Amino acid sequence: MYTMPSPSVYIFSKTLLYYIKERERHVSPFKQSVMIIHNLGYPRIGSQRELKKACESYWTGKITLDELQATARNIRLQNWALQQQKGIDWIPCNDFSFYDQVLDTALMVGAVPQRYRTLQEKKIRETDLLFAMARGYQRDGDDITAMEMTKWFDTNYHYIVPEFTAGQTFHFFSRKVTDQFLEAKKENYAAKPVILGPVSFLLLGKEKTAGFNRLSLIDKLLPVYLEVLSQLTKAGAEVVQLDEPCLSLDLDEAALQVFIDTYAQIHAAFPQLHILLASYFECYGKNLPVALALPVQTLHLDLVRCPLQLDDILETAIANTSLHLSLGVVDGRNIWKNDYTRSLQQIQKAVSVLGKDRIAIAPSCSLLHVPCDLDNETALSPEIKNWMAFAKQKLQELKDLRDIVNGNTALLDTNKAAIHNRATSPLIHRKEVKDRVAAFTAADARRNSTFPVRQNIQQQQFGLPLFPTTTIGSFPQTDDIRQLRARLKKGELTTEQYEAAIEKATIEVIRWQEEIGLDVLVHGEFERNDMVEYFGEQLQGFLFTKNGWVQSYGSRCVKPPVIFGDVSRPANMTVRWSSFAQAHTDKLMKGMLTGPVTILQWSFVRDDQPRSTTANQIAWAIRDEVVALEQAGIKVIQIDEPAIREGLPLRKENRAAYLEWAVQAFRISASGVKDETQIHTHMCYSEFNDIIEHIAAMDADVITIETSRSQMELLDAFAGFKYPNEIGPGVYDIHSPRQPSAEEMISLLEKAAVTLPARNLWVNPDCGLKTRKWPETKVALSNMVRAAEVMREKASL
Repeated sequence: MYTMPSPSVYIFSKTLLYYIKERERHVSPFKQSVMIIHNLGYPRIGSQRELKKACESYWTGKITLDELQATARNIRLQNWALQQQKGIDWIPCNDFSFYDQVLDTALMVGAVPQRYRTLQEKKIRETDLLFAMARGYQRDGDDITAMEMTKWFDTNYHYIVPEFTAGQTFHFFSRKVTDQFLEAKKENYAAKPVILGPVSFLLLGKEKTAGFNRLSLIDKLLPVYLEVLSQLTKAGAEVVQLDEPCLSLDLDEAALQVFIDTYAQIHAAFPQLHILLASYFECYGKNLPVALALPVQTLHLDLVRCPLQLDDILETAIANTSLHLSLGVVDGRNIWKNDYTRSLQQIQKAVSVLGKDRIAIAPSCSLLHVPCDLDNETALSPEIKNWMAFAKQKLQELKDLRDIVNGNTALLDTNKAAIHNRATSPLIHRKEVKDRVAAFTAADARRNSTFPVRQNIQQQQFGLPLFPTTTIGSFPQTDDIRQLRARLKKGELTTEQYEAAIEKATIEVIRWQEEIGLDVLVHGEFERNDMVEYFGEQLQGFLFTKNGWVQSYGSRCVKPPVIFGDVSRPANMTVRWSSFAQAHTDKLMKGMLTGPVTILQWSFVRDDQPRSTTANQIAWAIRDEVVALEQAGIKVIQIDEPAIREGLPLRKENRAAYLEWAVQAFRISASGVKDETQIHTHMCYSEFNDIIEHIAAMDADVITIETSRSQMELLDAFAGFKYPNEIGPGVYDIHSPRQPSAEEMISLLEKAAVTLPARNLWVNPDCGLKTRKWPETKVALSNMVRAAEVMREKASL
């Protein structure tokens, strides 16, 4: 049973009790006998990725800003109409964004870093300013770096990190939140504005000057939020959703006090406004007493991630007669059909204590993290499709649950049949896979020799210079390359014609890498659609959708595989192309693989067994491919794990178990080769301080990481830990179209060389180059090679 943490005297102060009593004086304007259903947010990309296509067309000058705005408006109108059709009572607005909701909030409060002020002085349009902050700006004599980007909690969504300085000021700058509410109101939708809460906005940011705590800025920030809420209430908003996902994190008492003070002031200013406070992805944990006592009208609970918290919350909520609960019973992170029996047990328990009028039901979190519409999938097996639900279907599940509560038992019977079919289907289970995982021993996750021994062997064998250069794997996927795959699928090309074209592109990229002087080459991955999808298509236990796209960041959308059954590798997956590439060069050619934890994290994972079990199944499949590459003569093999930090549980007490099985899965995949074979791994857009010893425990010979946007700050964790293995700190931000100079990269490498031995440093971009264009790629990588040459020259002096 989930046990509510014992509150400290600090938390239950007289002040807090006063806030509870004040809240109880105000009755919600939504008190009624019908249970509310609402949504926390809806996918913004469009069911056919309309937003991605429009943004990229705008960036290349193919469409105007007016045309881009028209596409955005159509997506919003379609989303609102669908949610109204599905009976959603509180329809979210301001959940739409051209890039990222955190960046939108920074613009809302005028938190624009100083380096963009020249663009503001030139009266650049707000949308262009937003894109410049997200992507960098290199035009008309201006060369401005992008803001940092990192993972949104434990998801594969990325957000732009707000930047704060000690003298920071705020003002109501972007009016997007009020504009979109008025737009929805004009169309007669019962819109609920969704805003990232002020405390989480500060906590999700980063101090850019030393000597202050960003939470100290709350007194300057809060007046802007109060102005925003004032404008919304004047416009007619009756319910506002404030997202405070940082309440799912381990917070100290100072941060909790900021929550207490902030929401007391919001309530004092707007006592009649119905505030729905939403946190998700975890339990409230030790923050629960504060969350329950905040003067808000509705508190949202993620009952998918933390179902056992409901009992203790109900014990408190029954005494606070004005507090409503939003039950997040439909999984907003995965694509499996809701088990109505399980959800109804939670709903009926809450209703029996509080009554229908104090209960709302919702997804566990925003539906941003799932595809738009299962109806667009026409090629799935009917049996497996009946186990699934995308965003549109999840809205229907909310409606169904309310209808069942109101007596429609036929809906429950139909759901029970689908759940039973999945649980008993022979498509899922394979004995030989389960037996192999069960036979694991510690030796299966251990290299033959320690790293120092391997390093000496590899350095003697390879003869690489100081500051060896390489890339992370992929090269630009041009329209021509994508059209080759499309034509193959349509039958317009034979397999032989397609492979001949891919071979030609591979040889061309090898020759270009040789020409500019890269030390360890890659084959470009022109045959691959996505770093996870490509492998999932060749593994048993996976299936793929045609239109199951979700947003990763900005215009970048991914189509995650679905892991529905036991995983195994029936045949070689990459050997053909890596061997072909190695045969066309005398230089080292890296074999490129995606690691087991990343395949797990970036897929929709079966929920009928522990994630660790599925990870180990994938690990053994990847291990077989690693061994096959070595046998084919590939001496450098990269097993990418950019998502290993992403999977870290939000609560510290839950992390040890995850890290144990995640590191073990990587080591299983990497430990079947000889000492002479060099294993690389790659991680990006993560904070490493709290898991650095586990990264070291992965025992990769070389790790490459993102450090360019952070100006090498992420390297501090490796230096402080005295990371023993080799490391390639990214010197080139591939998520921005700007082209860094050799001098800029030299400056970053000099910072790295101060903290880590030159013998252990590699030179590389911070991620793969698939999404970039060739002209910018050629300039940037040529500059990168030149930077490495300069560093070698300096080291020889």
